Amino acid sequence: MKGSTAASQTFALEELERMTWRSSTTTVSDRIFACLPYLLPLIEGLMLGRFIFAQFPVLEVALIPIYPIWQLYSSIPFAGLIIFFALLLLVVRNPSISHFIRFNTMQAIMIDIIIIVSSLILSLLGNGLSTGLIGETVNNVLFLGMIAAVGYSVVQSALGRYAEIPTISDAVNLQVR
Repeated sequence: MKGSTAASQTFALEELERMTWRSSTTTVSDRIFACLPYLLPLIEGLMLGRFIFAQFPVLEVALIPIYPIWQLYSSIPFAGLIIFFALLLLVVRNPSISHFIRFNTMQAIMIDIIIIVSSLILSLLGNGLSTGLIGETVNNVLFLGMIAAVGYSVVQSALGRYAEIPTISDAVNLQVR
């Protein structure tokens, strides 16, 4: 019984220490800079939504604000790779930047990696699967999942809260200290 109480007290202290860096308030500029990296997975994942946009063209109106960014992004060769390394090396690995910004930047990178790996797997499976009913369904699910993850993260960041996405946030916490 004593061991159980000591273990729960130790767990509570560890949890308190883990949460202390999260208890600080975030400034408006921190919130804005924490939202910006989520443009990377949003732009990368737009191609996954091609079937949804074909079925519901009215949804393309929501893309009008990010269209100039998408044009610039697609006009620069290896833009995704350049932005990935710039964010990783200049933001995530920079301890002088607030933890809130570094956490959200790393989370955006992790979402982007999931999108890139999923797109790569779909392209390796061939055009037969990627254009059929199964391919459309997989693309739609990935796109809607990306929209949900990015939307949730941006809203939480704008409110000054850490967006906790299961598994992804755990991996981010291992990378950002």
